[in-house]
Amino acid sequence: MAHNFEFYAPTKVIFGKDTEKQVGQQVKLYGASHVLIVYGGGSIIRSGLLDKVKESLQNEAIAFTELGGVVPNPHLDKVYEGIRIGKGKKTDFLLAVGGGSVIDTAKAIAYGLAEPDKDVWELYEHARTAKKCLPIACVLTIAAAGSETSKSSVITDEKNGLKRSYGSNLARPVFAIMNPQYTMTLPDYQTESGCVDIMMHTMERYFTNGGNMEITDSLAEGLLRTVMKNAILLHTDPQNYEARAEVMWAGSLSHNDLTGCGNDGGDFMSHKLEHEMGGMFDVTHGAGLAAVWPSWARYVKSDCLHRFVRYARNVMGVQLEGTDEEIAEAGIRAMEDFYHQIGMPTNMKELGIEPTDEQIHEMAVSCMAVCGGKGGSAKVLKLEDVEKIYHMAK
Repeated sequence: MAHNFEFYAPTKVIFGKDTEKQVGQQVKLYGASHVLIVYGGGSIIRSGLLDKVKESLQNEAIAFTELGGVVPNPHLDKVYEGIRIGKGKKTDFLLAVGGGSVIDTAKAIAYGLAEPDKDVWELYEHARTAKKCLPIACVLTIAAAGSETSKSSVITDEKNGLKRSYGSNLARPVFAIMNPQYTMTLPDYQTESGCVDIMMHTMERYFTNGGNMEITDSLAEGLLRTVMKNAILLHTDPQNYEARAEVMWAGSLSHNDLTGCGNDGGDFMSHKLEHEMGGMFDVTHGAGLAAVWPSWARYVKSDCLHRFVRYARNVMGVQLEGTDEEIAEAGIRAMEDFYHQIGMPTNMKELGIEPTDEQIHEMAVSCMAVCGGKGGSAKVLKLEDVEKIYHMAK
């Protein structure tokens, strides 16, 4: 039975070649007087994208300040730095130029500037709810997180090794400029990690015990097959524009809630398991998801067997005749084969980390603290379950 739902997707998407030239006129529509441009490393400088963005803003007589240096698993200290700069400059608009980490940082800064008398980390600890947020827009350079159209952001308190998420419709970007050409310089590992992340945003919504809609399932399955096909293409042909475009658009659709309409909200335990790995070991997010998903899947599949069978048939193309358990297991093995085909890990050892029993216990305790003691939809997991999954994933 389908659940009631609300679908809210206010982000204006401007997609295709040369669309970055429109950034100034788009920002002007929102009456911005001072923009804080947030970005990461030197790739947008080397590609010339940052200069094009600044020129576009200058052409519209819009003042701006730059904040570079955002890293993967973006740091809370950078958020605080952006809030300090924004207060001094009276920033009223955030422009992220980069991927998910940059956009998430801009979202956190926007929360902090909108409520300057409060500590923004309280949101990520879920100690309070955001009441305000400055407008945010982005020029996307990495297809992965889906943050360009989603309400979510993830920030790491690097001093305490805590990676936490927060979501509010207040932080959905007002517009997203998406030129697939700017993803062509990404290393293969980053491209494929992004493809895994895109798929997982849909898979987290797909494997549920809370009711589903056929149209939503069909959209989800088509998106997953499309990303898999193009991830394989990009592994050997990274300059393929059409494949880049397919993956970039899939990233937005995968995490704007479209692929979860009518279900119970999704599972999202694979993400929560990976967040603890990312906080402790600073691993690449998509690769971390690939490393933990097969173990999660095997642990929960008997409790959500009908969904795993459908996934095996409709997404992984499993033709095997056998019991539902055998078909589900074949689907998981096919997923592992796909991960290896695109250079992704299927366990923590392949990921390059070997946590001790003490570290696994610490991650499990922290994960359950975030979940309030239990979490999941495919199977409700408690502390002992999470520890077992981590041990299986070693």
